[in-house]
Amino acid sequence: MSGLLTDRIKDDMKAAMKSGDKARLGVIRLILSAIKQVEVDERIVLDDQRTILVLDKMLKQRRESIRQYGDAGRADLVAVEEAEILVIQDYLPQPFSDAEVDQMIAAAVAETGAASIKDMGKVMGLLKAPLQGRADMAVVGVKIKAALAE
Repeated sequence: MSGLLTDRIKDDMKAAMKSGDKARLGVIRLILSAIKQVEVDERIVLDDQRTILVLDKMLKQRRESIRQYGDAGRADLVAVEEAEILVIQDYLPQPFSDAEVDQMIAAAVAETGAASIKDMGKVMGLLKAPLQGRADMAVVGVKIKAALAE
């Protein structure tokens, strides 16, 4: 059975078709295509958690593209990627604030007994599932390094 999130995305696609919102429709089709690709490759039907992982990966790709386009001076392409990010984020859970992420990192460091950068994997392993789709994991990694360096 398909997840509720996938059903919502499909409903939004129909709404975008009816309203003639071609930009949003294009991004939603990209999302559904990415979901379908994983389902076909792994011969499964994605639940909401796996769908969030797909969306998170798409966000990561867009952020990397923005960085590269920015370095190349292509503001037009940066704007396109930023617009796509806004649509993708509509389907992700509410992101955690910096303070909430910092609290979770502090709790994970305490729980794992992490004392140095060598223990970063333990902390990241504990935080990956609850933060997935709700925080930029690259930023979380930097914060964990900072916390363990103290």
